[in-house]
Amino acid sequence: MIGEKPPSGTTAGGREPSKKIGRNIYVLGGVSLLTDVSTEMIYPFLPAFLTKVLGASPTFVGLVEGIAETTASLVKLLSGWLSDRLKRRKSLVVTGYTLSSTTRPFMAIAAFPWHVLALRFVDRVGKGLRTSPRDALIADSTDEAIRGKAFGFHRAMDHLGAVFGPLIAFLLLPLVGGSLRAIFWLSSIPAALSVAILISLVQELPPKAAKEPSTPAFRLKPFDRRFTTFLPIVALFTLGNSSDAFLLLRAEQVGVASAHLPLLWLLLHVVKSGSAVPGGILSDRFGRKVGIISGWIVYGAAYLGFANAEEVWQIWGLFAFYGLFFGLTEGVERALVADLVPAHAQATAFGLYHATIGFAALPASLLMGSLWERFGAPFAFTFGASLALFAAVLFLFLVETRGR
Repeated sequence: MIGEKPPSGTTAGGREPSKKIGRNIYVLGGVSLLTDVSTEMIYPFLPAFLTKVLGASPTFVGLVEGIAETTASLVKLLSGWLSDRLKRRKSLVVTGYTLSSTTRPFMAIAAFPWHVLALRFVDRVGKGLRTSPRDALIADSTDEAIRGKAFGFHRAMDHLGAVFGPLIAFLLLPLVGGSLRAIFWLSSIPAALSVAILISLVQELPPKAAKEPSTPAFRLKPFDRRFTTFLPIVALFTLGNSSDAFLLLRAEQVGVASAHLPLLWLLLHVVKSGSAVPGGILSDRFGRKVGIISGWIVYGAAYLGFANAEEVWQIWGLFAFYGLFFGLTEGVERALVADLVPAHAQATAFGLYHATIGFAALPASLLMGSLWERFGAPFAFTFGASLALFAAVLFLFLVETRGR
């Protein structure tokens, strides 16, 4: 049964996993670091590139980001199911990273807003292909007792890439005469390097020996009730969790100079990276619920701050505070998913988790853009904060994590 847990301390192949972070985790962390260097050399500039260079509206920014994240999450559902069916992770992970890497040089020659939309779509298809199998590979490679730490380490490396990416872009921008397109071209280098490292160093794990269903279904019924209760609460939270592109637009609105946006983005990811491993370790020790609820409360408080910010220094402080939300929740939510489902269905479960977020991502960003245009940024951010805090209350009372 999919709802039954395998014996604690065993992996998908019946092996006794190490209680230390192993090679796959370190290599996958390095791959994510380089990929995010590439991505974040581009991303902080995209809202301004769309609105100022290509003439798009805030609603179109929301459309781009909503479609991008929804696409990624829906593809994660398919790739997770396929990974469990094939009992293979690496090939899907390699395909996903390769597809995303190919979009980098084309962003440099985008001439219309729909070009950016199409490229973000392809990039997120690649992200969708790799994420669920990669998360399952991390879970398979790690003892249950340190899952929070392992996922936290991976998220820390991912965000460390997002520290270096904006910093590199900031340092290179004067050297290329302020050309955003030149920065987009240069972002192809770390992307290609990440794929080469992935192909050569990540190890595929052997298929599990136990006789279990070979083709887990997309339906929720066979899964643990705690998992099926968690998913709609995550969806509710996500409705208030619009694209971070709106944070950059808000920063510009309050008065942060465009040239400083990469540094602001760097600050956010310094905090994300620095808090991810401690957040994961705390969840291993005190339970997943403590971390997730604390993170959602931080999110709500940060959004209320963005709603009322009037000074540039407040924006810098809020970006740093907002970063704690990711450290407390990103790796911990993934560890919770792995806790609640058996090894043979983990990639499918990760796919369902990411797809649930994806179904809410598009309306979340479109709603944020629409509320912003109709009622102003303060109202839009207050709406997001309210949903986050409500979701935290529901999670507290409705989801039993049994100490995890």
